[in-house]
Amino acid sequence: MSALPGTTGRRRIYLMRHGFVDYTSEAVRKARDPSIAVLTPQGEDEARAAGIALSEVHFDLAICSGLARTRQTAEIVLAEHPDAPALEEECRLEEVRSGQYIDFHSAAHLAATMTFMFEQAGEPGASFLEGGEKFSDALARIQSGLSDLLLRPGWATALVVAHEVVNRMVLASVVGAPLGASAGFEQDTGCINIIDFDMVPDESGQGTRIERGVIKAVNLTPANYLKNGMNLRSLEAIFTRPNAAD
Repeated sequence: MSALPGTTGRRRIYLMRHGFVDYTSEAVRKARDPSIAVLTPQGEDEARAAGIALSEVHFDLAICSGLARTRQTAEIVLAEHPDAPALEEECRLEEVRSGQYIDFHSAAHLAATMTFMFEQAGEPGASFLEGGEKFSDALARIQSGLSDLLLRPGWATALVVAHEVVNRMVLASVVGAPLGASAGFEQDTGCINIIDFDMVPDESGQGTRIERGVIKAVNLTPANYLKNGMNLRSLEAIFTRPNAAD
């Protein structure tokens, strides 16, 4: 079984959130589709800082959700790795689906609507905006994608670039917290989380199973490690552009 050096069955995932994007850009509003959002110059800088911070880490696998903002972030990070693996896509790690598009008329309107909505994630039947994906359904697909990755043979260290809510749910589930606890795990744009998973032989002896997960680090931001001036919640920051017109 491939494992981290000095261990018998431990795997490590460097779980990132994509760099900063502008969900109120003209392109997003015209297409009425936030999934097309791409990194801003700030987002590119955040990804570049993460790439430099991770430059001495060897990745056996590199995976993004497939949405443009995660692919861009991963590509910038991997540019610092001359022996980088081919970037793969795992659609089960896409962000929670929002359903009906809301034409937010300003960044302030967007922030007011979105910032604290994930605090309701643990309530029965709670969904992401009206007509959106249920948080419980999103958690099931995210856990399925993560489990399949961990059971995949032949690797010890992986880069995974995903999204705000995806990462929150993964972190909460690793510590055995209920779904609603995901609201407490801040995920700033371009951040890095480090999670180790202990894998052991399964009952058949032919495969492996996940014994436990341990969080080594949460919400590291190489572009600003001490978060000086980062006074907004992560959701407030992503939905509030400097000098945005009301």
